[in-house]
Amino acid sequence: MTYNAEGTVSVESEMCNVDLDTSRTPSPTTEAENKLDYSAELNVQVLQLTDQIRRLQTIIRDIQSTRSDFVFSADRLIRLVVEEGLNQLPYKETTVVTPNGVEYKGLAFQKGSCGVSIIRSGEAMEQGLRDCCRSIRIGKILIQTDEDTRKAQVYYAKVPPDVEKRTVLLMYPILTHGLTVIEAVKGKGPPS
Repeated sequence: MTYNAEGTVSVESEMCNVDLDTSRTPSPTTEAENKLDYSAELNVQVLQLTDQIRRLQTIIRDIQSTRSDFVFSADRLIRLVVEEGLNQLPYKETTVVTPNGVEYKGLAFQKGSCGVSIIRSGEAMEQGLRDCCRSIRIGKILIQTDEDTRKAQVYYAKVPPDVEKRTVLLMYPILTHGLTVIEAVKGKGPPS
């Protein structure tokens, strides 16, 4: 996570490409949480900021953008993030036969991947993942911040039963301080 003088935080992770203007979005993070170092707990994959990504970010931030332009641009950004997440999945070499009878040595996904969306905002990324991987299993987690302790807690989790054996693409497009993602990665179930 990097902060700059304008109050903007940029975080790009395996399934998230977020450039969030924190000057307009108050964070529930306590001062003690600000001092914690979670860098060892997250494996962050940074997407290269291209002109295409900047253009899409400009459209979704423009107050004059139409709803249609906003949705199209947000979906495109989600798709780019999903595709980069898929690049991080394990592949295996495979050989197929083309329609003209020639063998082609290519790649296939190794079995055992799934997607998990953090309910509400993460669900916006599900269609992008399904567009790229039609048969992938998708689970859901609801994480909310406890008002008294200001700590993220898992309230609901419906994931594939063998999720601990799978490579998980965690879908959550809003990332201010990472506590929600860290709680999801820890894999603690909802309170009894």
